[in-house]
Amino acid sequence: MKNIAVIGTGYVGLVTGTCFAETGNNVICVDIDKEKVQRLKNGEVPIYEPHLDALFERNIKQKRLQFTTDLASAIKDAEIIFLALPTPPGEDGSADLSYVLGVAKDLGGLIKEYKIIIDKSTVPVGTADKVTAAIKNETDVPFAVVSNPEFLREGFAVDDFMNPDRVIIGTEDEKAKVVMKELYQPFIRDGHPIIFMDEKSAELTKYAANAFLATKITFMNEVANFCEIVGADVDKVREGMGSDTRIGHRFLYPGIGFGGSCFPKDVIALMKSGLDHNFDFSVIDAVLKVNSKQRIKLLDKILDYFGDIKGKKFALWGLAFKPDTDDIREAPALYLIDELIRRGAKVVAFDPEAMDNVKKQLGDKIEYVENQYEALDGADALLIATEWSAFKNPDFNLIKSKLKIPLIFDGRNVFILSDMQEKGFYYSSIGRQTILPKV
Repeated sequence: MKNIAVIGTGYVGLVTGTCFAETGNNVICVDIDKEKVQRLKNGEVPIYEPHLDALFERNIKQKRLQFTTDLASAIKDAEIIFLALPTPPGEDGSADLSYVLGVAKDLGGLIKEYKIIIDKSTVPVGTADKVTAAIKNETDVPFAVVSNPEFLREGFAVDDFMNPDRVIIGTEDEKAKVVMKELYQPFIRDGHPIIFMDEKSAELTKYAANAFLATKITFMNEVANFCEIVGADVDKVREGMGSDTRIGHRFLYPGIGFGGSCFPKDVIALMKSGLDHNFDFSVIDAVLKVNSKQRIKLLDKILDYFGDIKGKKFALWGLAFKPDTDDIREAPALYLIDELIRRGAKVVAFDPEAMDNVKKQLGDKIEYVENQYEALDGADALLIATEWSAFKNPDFNLIKSKLKIPLIFDGRNVFILSDMQEKGFYYSSIGRQTILPKV
C-alpha cells in the first residue's frame, strides 16, 4: 500500500487516482476548482468513461479515494505525487507548461522529506529537467522527478490502466525505480513489461507513439481517398494490409480524420519541439495537413450531390470525436457543423453522451434531440460522424420514412454496402463505391 497524491482531476488524473485506489492504495486527488472537488466528494463523476463510475463509487466508500483543494495537506503523507495537469497547446502549437511548472514551484516550498514527483501529463522532451529545476529553486530536500506517460484510450481508459500493454518509467534515481516497480506490480501480472529508461526518452516515447498512430490513421485515409478515384474498395485493401503481421489491423479504419485531446495536440507539439531544435518533422507536417482536409471530407460529398445547401436540413448522428466518450475536443463533427452552418444549412444533432458539451460550445447554433430518429424528421440527408454502437443496426425503414429521400453520408463506414443497396439508399461513405438506389 502506498500513499499517493494526484494533482489534477481531469481525465487522466481521475482515472489514475481511481485505478490506484482500486489496487489498495490511499489516494488523495487535488484540484483548485472548489465546485468540482465538492461534486467529486459527493460521488459525482464529471466525465463519461465506461466502468469508471463503479470503481469510483467503491473506492470512495472504502475511503481509499479522497478529494481536496488543499495541496499541502494532500502531499504531507504522500510518498508519491502525480502531476496530472493540463498542457494545452499555445498559439504556436507548443505545450503550455505553466500549470506543471507552477505546481512544481509550489511543491518545492512544501516538501519536507524525500518525495517521488511523477509527470503523468503529456510533456515535451526536457520537461523533467525543468520540473527538477523549479523544485530545486525552492528546497534542498532530496526528491526524484519521474516521467511516467499515460497511454489511455478514451472509452477504454479503465481497462488500459488496469491491463496496460506496457508501463514506461523514465528515471535514473534507483530509489524511485524500486518504488515505481512496487506501485505498478499489480498491473503487470499478465506479463506485460515495465520498461525503465531515462526521463527524456520516456517523454519522447509518448509523443512518438501518438504521432505514429496518427500517421497510420492518416495514411489509411489517403488510401481511402485514392480508392474512390480508382474504384478500389478500401475495406478489401484494409483487410489485405492488416493481415500482414508487420502492419496489423488496428488504426487502419478510414474515416473523417482523428480528433480528441491527444492526437492533434501531441502531433502539433512534437512538430513544434522539432522546430525548436531546428529539426523538420516532414511526415508529421503532412499528417496534420491531410487530417485538416479529411475532417470535412463529408462536406465535399454533400456539395457534390446538392450544390447549394442553403436552407437544407441535415440530421447528424455523432458529435464526440469517437464512441464511448463525451469528449468533443477537435471532433471532426464540429468542423463539419461549422462548414454546414456557414453555407446556410440547418443541423439537427444527436449523440448519446456529448450533446451537453456541444451545447456549451455551440449553444443554439444547431438543434439537439433526445432520440436519434427524431433528428431525421424532414431532413434532406443523414450524416454520420461517430460510430456509436447504437447507430450500427438501426431501423432502416424508419430512417427512410423520415428522410425526404433515402440519402446517407457516412463518415465512419458504419454500414455494409450490399445492405444499403438492397435497402434502396443513396449511400456515400469513405473509400468505397457510392451506392445508388435501385430504380
